[in-house]
Amino acid sequence: MQLPLINDRRSDPPFTVPPLISRATPPWRADPPSNDGQPPVPFGIAVICLILVAQALRPGIVSIGPLLTDIIDDFGLAHTQASLLTAIPTLLMGLLALPTPWLAQRFGRDRVIVVALFVLAAATLARAYAGSTLVLFATTAGVGAGIAIAGALVPGFVKAGFPRQVALLMGLYAMALSMGSTFAAGSTGFLAQVFGTWRLPAGLWTIPPLLGVAAWAYVASRDFATRRRETGPQHPLPLGNRTAWLIAAYFAFNNVVFYSFISWLAPLYVEMGHTAASAGLILACFTFAFLVATPLFGALSRNEDRRPFLALAAGIGAMGVLWMAIAPGFLPLVIVSLIAFGAGGSFTLSMTLPLDNARTVAEVASWNAFVLLVSYLVGAAGPVAVGILRDWSGSFQPSLWMLAAVSFGMLLLAPFLRPHHLAVRR
Repeated sequence: MQLPLINDRRSDPPFTVPPLISRATPPWRADPPSNDGQPPVPFGIAVICLILVAQALRPGIVSIGPLLTDIIDDFGLAHTQASLLTAIPTLLMGLLALPTPWLAQRFGRDRVIVVALFVLAAATLARAYAGSTLVLFATTAGVGAGIAIAGALVPGFVKAGFPRQVALLMGLYAMALSMGSTFAAGSTGFLAQVFGTWRLPAGLWTIPPLLGVAAWAYVASRDFATRRRETGPQHPLPLGNRTAWLIAAYFAFNNVVFYSFISWLAPLYVEMGHTAASAGLILACFTFAFLVATPLFGALSRNEDRRPFLALAAGIGAMGVLWMAIAPGFLPLVIVSLIAFGAGGSFTLSMTLPLDNARTVAEVASWNAFVLLVSYLVGAAGPVAVGILRDWSGSFQPSLWMLAAVSFGMLLLAPFLRPHHLAVRR
């Protein structure tokens, strides 16, 4: 495969990302029908379907945190083994980024999303009633596969169907991801205490992906034109593009921080003497701050060059992690809010960076697949590293200092994330 190089694009027309709300076209108005006459999904319906799907893509991971102590006791797991319950889905979100575009071409993007959501629902239910460690981890892999495939294809739907509303829809999508995380984090620990078992609350998270199946089945029945437009040649991965690697590294560091805290924040505070419900509320505060940050940073960052806001988000998160490493028991709700606010801002901007650097739907798929591959493979190492350090030291303190170093690494990367086509014209 020939590697794409960074070319001088002085002869190319200026490339701009649509603003959060386009002045030319109201955000509630869908893009015009495709050339073959097939009408796209109406804008309002598309928003509802995106929200329903996004809310289904994080509870399968986030709900494990408040239940992790009970799962460790039930199956006799070490902390390193327990970290795989978050690491496996994160790893698959990276590994499946490459074959997912082929699946979309072969079977149709929307059909693949429907099947992926159904796999997510079935695996979530089966995991809740796993009778052995092998089944526990196998069903966790099913959860990760469903999340990975559906999540990788949704940006292509937005770019293909609503190119003038990309920023708005991706901001809503990121916000809905955070809403699903917040609800799962805040309610799972409480439900476990009410029912006296971790299994029933874990099984209840089968409902959101089933709602997503119903929503996207409607999209699949309407959006035939988009499926046909995606049958053209694929764009090569941007392996030779320095900016692509820097974006992947920034997103990877953010994933290390986010998934480490999603996995271990509740167990950390349980070890400090909090109840499972109290630790779950701290985790819910984390996910709520993440929720607030995602649309806010998407609204503030209106230009292609997002480096000031990338640095601001990384700096806020780094200060929060440093505070937690020094004094985790002092104002924990404030600490976790700072960390999550920075991580949420970095997340929504990181999701937009591949779109800033791509011109076509095929190129978006290529950049998105590459960034997801690298960032989630690295991000999966975060929860595992925390578990290993916890088993080795008997404390979460070394892990917190490790996450502080990763957070400041993000801050150092931010000045280098100028879109590559702007850099070569300079």
